[in-house]
Amino acid sequence: MPLLTRITGPRDLDRLSQEELDQLAGEIRSFLVEAVSKTGGHLGPNLGVVELTIALHRVFDSPKDKVLWDTGHQSYVHKLLTGRQDFSQLKKKGGLSGYPSQAESEHDVIENSHASTVLGWADGIAKANQLKKRDSHVVAVIGDGALTGGMAWEALNNIADAKDRPLVIVVNDNERSYAPTIGGLANHLATLRTTDGYERFLARGKDLLERTPVVGRPLYETLHGAKKGLKDFIAPQGMFEDLGLKYVGPIDGHDIEALESALARAKRFGGPVIVHCLTEKGRGYQPALQDEADRFHGIGPIHPDTGLPVKASGADWTSVFGDEMVRLGKERDDIVAITAAMLQPVGLKKFADTFPDRIYDVGIAEQHGAVSAAGLAHGGLHPVFAVYATFLNRAFDQVLMDVALHKCGVTFVLDRAGVTGTDGASHNGMWDMSILQVVPGLRLAAPRDAEQVRAQLREAVAVDDAPTVVRFSKGAVGPAVPAVGRVGGMDVLREPGTDRPDVLLVSVGALAPMCLEIAGLLDKQGISTTVVDPRWVKPVDEAMAPLAERHRVVVTVEDNSRVGGVGAAIAQALRDAGVDVPLRDFGIPPRFLDHASRGEVLAEIGLTAPDIARQVTGLVAKLDGRYDRTAADVDSVEPARD
Repeated sequence: MPLLTRITGPRDLDRLSQEELDQLAGEIRSFLVEAVSKTGGHLGPNLGVVELTIALHRVFDSPKDKVLWDTGHQSYVHKLLTGRQDFSQLKKKGGLSGYPSQAESEHDVIENSHASTVLGWADGIAKANQLKKRDSHVVAVIGDGALTGGMAWEALNNIADAKDRPLVIVVNDNERSYAPTIGGLANHLATLRTTDGYERFLARGKDLLERTPVVGRPLYETLHGAKKGLKDFIAPQGMFEDLGLKYVGPIDGHDIEALESALARAKRFGGPVIVHCLTEKGRGYQPALQDEADRFHGIGPIHPDTGLPVKASGADWTSVFGDEMVRLGKERDDIVAITAAMLQPVGLKKFADTFPDRIYDVGIAEQHGAVSAAGLAHGGLHPVFAVYATFLNRAFDQVLMDVALHKCGVTFVLDRAGVTGTDGASHNGMWDMSILQVVPGLRLAAPRDAEQVRAQLREAVAVDDAPTVVRFSKGAVGPAVPAVGRVGGMDVLREPGTDRPDVLLVSVGALAPMCLEIAGLLDKQGISTTVVDPRWVKPVDEAMAPLAERHRVVVTVEDNSRVGGVGAAIAQALRDAGVDVPLRDFGIPPRFLDHASRGEVLAEIGLTAPDIARQVTGLVAKLDGRYDRTAADVDSVEPARD
């Protein structure tokens, strides 16, 4: 029987021999390659933390001791060792989350997987343990670039202030985040990786000096008393100890015995300790090790033997943006690009290859990226900061106070906007069009297809006195959705064929095909509909109010929170213009959404063509004074839930 099948919880590890632990590590790697190649997921990071996770659960007693992960995509091995070995539905509805999940296990704590937060969590839990007089430990595993985030260093500054508060910080140093980690901290860790530790130096010196008559022992004690200086000379970990943090390492992150020894010493110390572990992302799987881009950081379904995709993917939103950035870069030498440790995922790899001097990777530090962009704009350049929509939340104050207040021409390109689905609650990009509504002067575009991505990106970088935003979805970009006319700056996608149409349907971004489907369903009910794409959803186009006034009902459909979103902005614009037309806004309800496919999530929240058509039919029927429940029966789908 494979050892892995006998592991139902962390304490099952206690009875395994060293040889069996090594066997278990091999079984886990084989399991991960086989399972994740079928479902897709974060393969490379988890192949790198197998031995580390085993050692953590051997030394610490989870869930009494809290083992926290940053970022949570490194937690697959942790899931396996805590009794979750059915990966058949990983990241699918009803299956395991791709991140820690409190609903799944008492061993999981942090769910959000927005990097660089773990040390703040650990600091708070350690303080609570101290006040509650608990004897449990807190272990914060930080790696895959998360230590490049400013929040991590804010937390370190506070953690170091309490010399008697137990807290173990495990730095999983694999030299990478998505791609190779950059910056001064990365260089410091690289120095630690490539020099012998002072402990080994002193150990060798002690043996020699203690055999030296008369002066040997005093000389060794003097040498040991000067260990701080020696440490800086031999292995410059002084940065950590200057903060007041005990440093242990570097440790071979694939040597279970060495890891256990280091972690046990850290556990006994009684204060904050950093354990520096060297690991290899993608370890044990040759296709991952040969992938210099990101070591199979995140993959779709692949052939496990070759690492090649099961099926070729079509053009996606990200690649359309990336190709247009290269064209813009060739036309304008003032355009520069910024990424927050996600060069390839946000589509900037081609730009970086073409213009290596005009790309800036700031690490997992979105706040700094936004402020630095303001400085670049002030210096006469036009920065394009490409970032996942959900991660821009972290830099809101900088967008507001550094970019917008100073009227800086910075373009933010938001990838993975709207419902992304499989990565769960923290990764749906469903807040940007609400949050950014309050930023004075900011202009926000939501392209509906590839052609509009290219056109609106160009329009955005032409603005040099205000922040601009271009947001688009995850995955494959659909066919072009042509306009049949233009009203103000808005594209008309469907004309009603009557002078007094019933419904003005405002389609936002990638939902244009669905909105045209809605219009078709309404037409079958005898309801005439105009479909418009505002293109730029902030500010609301001046032509919107007079256009709305010519209709009986206004309906907005957006892949964003209904609270404070585009629908709310249009409603306010109509009120301000004195246009008293009923408005119904459809979007994402104000709740966190469980992981599932994008289609499943949209169906669950009622953001589908039949659901919306039914409700709009009922609304028009009410205006006609003839509403009954059968009037909205456009098909058999359950009513939408808000």
